[in-house]
Amino acid sequence: MSAAATTRAGVIGVGSMGQNHARVYAELPDVELVGVADTDEKRANEVATRHDTDARARADLLATVDVVSIAVPTAYHYDLARECIEADVAVLVEKPFVADPENGRELCDLADERGVTLQVGHIERFNPAIEAVASVLADEEILAFDARRLGAPRERDIKDGAVMDLMIHDIDVVCSLVDDEIDLVNAVSTEDGRYVDAQLGFSGGTVGSLTASRVTQRKIRELTITARDCWIVVDYIHRSIDVHRQSPPEPDDAPYTEFRSGVWRRGIDSNEGIIEQPVVGDGEPLKKEVASFVECARTGREPVVSAADGLRALRIAKRIDRLADPNPIEADPR
Repeated sequence: MSAAATTRAGVIGVGSMGQNHARVYAELPDVELVGVADTDEKRANEVATRHDTDARARADLLATVDVVSIAVPTAYHYDLARECIEADVAVLVEKPFVADPENGRELCDLADERGVTLQVGHIERFNPAIEAVASVLADEEILAFDARRLGAPRERDIKDGAVMDLMIHDIDVVCSLVDDEIDLVNAVSTEDGRYVDAQLGFSGGTVGSLTASRVTQRKIRELTITARDCWIVVDYIHRSIDVHRQSPPEPDDAPYTEFRSGVWRRGIDSNEGIIEQPVVGDGEPLKKEVASFVECARTGREPVVSAADGLRALRIAKRIDRLADPNPIEADPR
């Protein structure tokens, strides 16, 4: 694909998430939303009309586009992604990548073989707070982390469980920040798996806890990181970062606020040290994600969230799901 050409885009599945993909493609410069496809013809026509495009049959759509987003239930990801790759269409498939990790491995190999861009939609990687905290951690040694993704669903019809729908976001983020293999996984659950707590241990010594809940009566999206020289609090919702350090404030011990090297530093007192608040950018994560995908398809650059990343998060999530299953199937004693 020519880097200077207008990219022709489509969306397969225009439910709650797919509608947003269609909107973003329609808003991006140098991108033309040429159509959407959905088994619900009425919904496809409504979304197409909203964005001045066409509702198309899937085969017709794939014959027309350069890039496509797949936003359908996870059970259909593999077949649709394979169809797109075989049509030499770049694919952004929503998370979880696929239902079966072996199918995910097949898609990785097929995309590599055909030179087709394959990206997995782990949107939190494009949250400005996560983009900023990666820079904060560049010179820090991570000792431990605690990720909490809590809150009862309000609007979406969710077919995936709490681990696959919620916790998998944090699995992907943590794995992107800790550059070691996972060698320990524990998990427990309650409320028929609607509340899951997992513990991870990395080969380099980092440990952590992840909690996903559909029963907690408050929406929380938070990641805390204990590093060798600081404690970091990341709020996904408010897109903020607080870096707590033991170093005392200015010599006179007076509270202060200053801006230095892209970081706000707030002095608290000589006992609590300081709180640094790195500058966090703005922008809609989904728009950043889709724009990055289009750029990768145009240039051949490796996606920020590769298929291998999506497969890694899926395998860990599957393991947590098995360990946390409150009603495991007992093996036949015979």
